[in-house]
Amino acid sequence: MTHQSYTDSPLGPVLITADEHHILSVLVMDSREPIEESETETIRQCKQQLQEYFEGKRKTFDLPLAQEGTHFQQKVWQQLTAIPFGQTITYMQLAKALGDPKSIRAAGTANGKNKLWIIIPCHRVVGTDGRLVGYAGGLHRKKWLLDHEAKMSGALTLGL
Repeated sequence: MTHQSYTDSPLGPVLITADEHHILSVLVMDSREPIEESETETIRQCKQQLQEYFEGKRKTFDLPLAQEGTHFQQKVWQQLTAIPFGQTITYMQLAKALGDPKSIRAAGTANGKNKLWIIIPCHRVVGTDGRLVGYAGGLHRKKWLLDHEAKMSGALTLGL
C-alpha cells in the first residue's frame, strides 16, 4: 500500500510518498494537489528530518529509501549521496566518479530522474563551468538549496 502526505518547506509544499517501510519519493511541488493523505512512521520521520534540514540542524538523512531505477541510475543516485553537504561537483566529475567520463549525459539524465529530492542531493551537481543547470524542481529551488547549505556549512554562498 502506498501512503502520501504533505509537509511545508521554504521551497513550497513537499509531497512525500512511502510504502509501509520505505520512502519512495520526496518532491517539492508548486502547490498542493488534492490527495488522500495517510502517514506512516517512516513519513513522520521523513517530515522531522526535512524540518531539521531546513532549520540547519541536519546535514545528512537517515531514512529507509526505495527508489526504482535501472542499475546505472542506482549507481548515479548512490554517488550523489557521497557529495558532502555544502559542496558541489560538476556533471563531468560525477561521470568520472562513475568510472566513465563519456557517461556525462547519461549521468545527467539519471540525476534528473531522482525522485528523492534533497534526501539524495541531486541539487549538488552543477554544470562544468559551475553554472546552475538541470534541476527538475526549478533552478530557483536549486539555488536556494545550495545557498542554504553553503550558509549552514559556513562556506561562501554561490553568487548566482
